[in-house]
Amino acid sequence: MISKNTICLWYDGTALDAATFYAKTFPDSAVGAVHRAPGDYPAGKQGDVLTVEFTVMGIPCLGLNGGPVFTHNEAFSFQVATDDQAETDRLWNAIVENGGEESACGWCKDKWGLSWQITPRALTAAIANPDRAAAKRAFEAMMNMRKIDIATIEAALKA
Repeated sequence: MISKNTICLWYDGTALDAATFYAKTFPDSAVGAVHRAPGDYPAGKQGDVLTVEFTVMGIPCLGLNGGPVFTHNEAFSFQVATDDQAETDRLWNAIVENGGEESACGWCKDKWGLSWQITPRALTAAIANPDRAAAKRAFEAMMNMRKIDIATIEAALKA
């Protein structure tokens, strides 16, 4: 059953592939019901996968195979708070090495064009540091990164 509030993500025929990747990559994620079109529609034919219910880290989502009309952009992203460098590396690498692409400051895109912010909790804490000079150093260090390097952020705090 679809949650009362569900994020609907538009795909061009690849909703099931994307949902399957998210389910195997992120904790507390799963593929739920797969619904096939009861008739032809502009982006597909009767029997094609129309929607896929899935969760990403506990967040209910619906993948809609709506065709090529709309694409993802950075105006929407999933922000994933990671606990250490190993988790940061694992998630970042899974996205980028599966046809995705790197961006700046902890952002990357998966091969379906969906944006992800792989954000270590250490970075969030560093930027919120009450020592504003230390926070600024950590922020400036982050601005030069693609994947976040926690050791570099921690070194900037202490500099």
